[in-house]
Amino acid sequence: MTASPEQFVLALDQGTTSARAILFDRQGNIRGIAQQEITQHYPQPGWVEHDALEIWQAQLAVARAALRDKGVAAAQIAAVGITNQRETTVLWDRASGQPVHRAIVWQDRRTAGLCDDLRAAGQAERFRQRTGLVLDAYFSGTKLKWLLDHIPGVRARAERGELAFGTIDTWLAWQLSGGRDHVTDPSNASRTLLFDIHRRCWDDELLAVLDIPAALLPRIVDSSGPISVLAAEWLGAEIPLTGIAGDQQAATFGNACLEHGMAKNTYGTGCFLLMNTGEQPMASHHQLLTTVGWQRGGRTTYLLEGSVFMGGATVQWLRDGLGLIASANEIEGLAASVPDNGGVYLVPAHTGLGAPYWDPYARGAIFGMSRGTTRAHLARAALEAIAFQSAEVLQAMAGDAGQPISQLRVDGGAAKNDLLMQFQADLLGVPVVRPQVTETTALGAAYLAGLAVGFWQDEAELGALWQAERRFEPAMPEARRAASFADWRRAVERSRHWARAE
Repeated sequence: MTASPEQFVLALDQGTTSARAILFDRQGNIRGIAQQEITQHYPQPGWVEHDALEIWQAQLAVARAALRDKGVAAAQIAAVGITNQRETTVLWDRASGQPVHRAIVWQDRRTAGLCDDLRAAGQAERFRQRTGLVLDAYFSGTKLKWLLDHIPGVRARAERGELAFGTIDTWLAWQLSGGRDHVTDPSNASRTLLFDIHRRCWDDELLAVLDIPAALLPRIVDSSGPISVLAAEWLGAEIPLTGIAGDQQAATFGNACLEHGMAKNTYGTGCFLLMNTGEQPMASHHQLLTTVGWQRGGRTTYLLEGSVFMGGATVQWLRDGLGLIASANEIEGLAASVPDNGGVYLVPAHTGLGAPYWDPYARGAIFGMSRGTTRAHLARAALEAIAFQSAEVLQAMAGDAGQPISQLRVDGGAAKNDLLMQFQADLLGVPVVRPQVTETTALGAAYLAGLAVGFWQDEAELGALWQAERRFEPAMPEARRAASFADWRRAVERSRHWARAE
């Protein structure tokens, strides 16, 4: 009797700088991976754009490559899950499938002035209460309004129902289904400024405030369940699409932070700290975000989140902007070649500051340089800046929760940097734990998809699959930690409001 071929779940991980496809087996191990970078467009200072068609073509190419390279047939894929850069905004023609403009990326700050106007009009509290978000250019709603207001003819076409809006998950699901399904899940919807996280639906009053036609919006589906079906032309057979989650919610799920009070930090282009707050949304008193984590079987899990805009992007800037290093992998050795930062503090507010400051007018700055400052000190200051920003968010999170965080689970590319992880543990005063599988964003999307088709049975099984690879224990004396934080905060205050005309 011939054994049945091994089954896998395919995760499509569409990030800010690359498209990836990863095959996972039943033990949650990576069995195949393919990656392709995508182009970043910077049409003017503070603006960041992507080509949505390039994203789709890159994502399809890596999906095909992941299967081809491992000799896996489409029939061996039990389910597909999507995880995506959040807030990035796409507007396209329903008939042709052509975007009306480049995608406006989550980092883009062009609508900061509009957010100022909305706050001045007294709208901030209404948005916060209903969406759990602060009024900031980070989110999709004001980006969509900008497209409607600035691209000739687009608003009239939107009102006639000819156009479709989506974050990247929606764009990919629409393409994968051959244009049949215009859908999103609550984790992505909750990042738009248009979604009521309590009633879990689009909010007509917020749509009216931003003058956005409801006809543009996708249908809300569970994060795990029967969402769509991939057209056979893409991978060779029809395959169920059964998981969708924004990248940070997916990483929280993949890191098995499935119980109230568990927290993780993803060190990607930005850094994103999220804490599971259970089935009730928790309002923040420290300018953190209240967001939907995932929705399964009608049950919704909520998270508290703090966002750092420049995480790994800081290292990318040292490489591409300054030419300080030739590759990102060089930074750990360079930073470790000096015993400390030499008094140098780098505030990577290149696109403003996220939580807990929410200052779109802050700009990047370097303080404390002397004639003895070397490129090694700058490299170390860059890594330490990632940890300082993350620590400030976690401190705010502990304040909201009313209890300290006992440990921090970590993932993302920069989580492989031992020097950074040790410094993070030192700043926090709690253990930092790195899992064996650090591709937890893709793993979370795979878990959500696999649960929907019985590939995995329940969350308890997923929790048992999570294994620690290394645990970093704090070792910095309290006095030094306090002094370092004081210097960091002085540097941050000097970088704030820089771009605002007085």
